[in-house]
Amino acid sequence: MTCLECNKQLGYANHKNAMDTLGVELCEVHQRRITKLMDTNATPREAIQLYYGLKEAGVNAMLEWWDGNKSIDIAISRVKLNIEIDTEYDRMTHEQAINDLEKAMHSFKNGFTTIRIPHVLIKYYLKETVVNILGIMEGLRVHLKAI
Repeated sequence: MTCLECNKQLGYANHKNAMDTLGVELCEVHQRRITKLMDTNATPREAIQLYYGLKEAGVNAMLEWWDGNKSIDIAISRVKLNIEIDTEYDRMTHEQAINDLEKAMHSFKNGFTTIRIPHVLIKYYLKETVVNILGIMEGLRVHLKAI
């Protein structure tokens, strides 16, 4: 049991607290940083879990990246991929759907692909989600010149 950021050994209480609040193994210092980020940007817990799942798979992703228009949950700039975690997909209105489509259009105009992933997919199928994102990245790499 070590911190995913600094590899510091975690005690039982620290490990349990991190897993209960974030779902990932982080030391007290990094828990505070991530909790502050979540509070500031309304970052979903599942975005944190996916970020660390991608990091474990060797992906250099950015959490809460500002694209000049809005904050993106996870951005993978090497393949120009933006990932948004959808926490309220079951209560979506037509206005929200149009807004999401417009945001995707602006990202696409800037050369970025935006995908929306329902939070329950990450909650119950994190490893499969990471594998599928790696596949999407491979497809984008073929069609884009990697930075």
